[in-house]
Amino acid sequence: MSRFKYFLRTRYSECDAQKVVFNARYADYTDLATAEYFRALGYEKEMQTGELDFQLVKQTTEWRGPARYDQVLEISVSTKHLGTTSFTLATEFRLAGEEKVIVNVETVYVHVDHHTLQKMPLTPALRAAMERGAANVTIDHAAYLSKAP
Repeated sequence: MSRFKYFLRTRYSECDAQKVVFNARYADYTDLATAEYFRALGYEKEMQTGELDFQLVKQTTEWRGPARYDQVLEISVSTKHLGTTSFTLATEFRLAGEEKVIVNVETVYVHVDHHTLQKMPLTPALRAAMERGAANVTIDHAAYLSKAP
């Protein structure tokens, strides 16, 4: 199955004494993967300038298995739902090279004006980009693919 993939290596400071990734770090990882997803959708400039702005409304995390220190995570992001002003992203975490999902995160965002922070409708171009998604795009901040067997 083709999906947007973001590879990230877990770091020592993100883990507890048993070298398991702290649960709160998955929100950080989701935020990083979401930024890379929008970059892959072609919104890098708009993210930098603030022209594309959104705020988190709700985030639900379901853990199925741990990630540990120095493991590489494969984080996939896809658009789950588009509303008038809001959208929902589904984020799946896997250990790189494995298909089993260890964490699911569902995040609801609201699109806002970057000056007033008031809700605004999704633009037709943004809606189309999010419907299209970013399948076949891979961002590798872990240098995983250059070392994978």
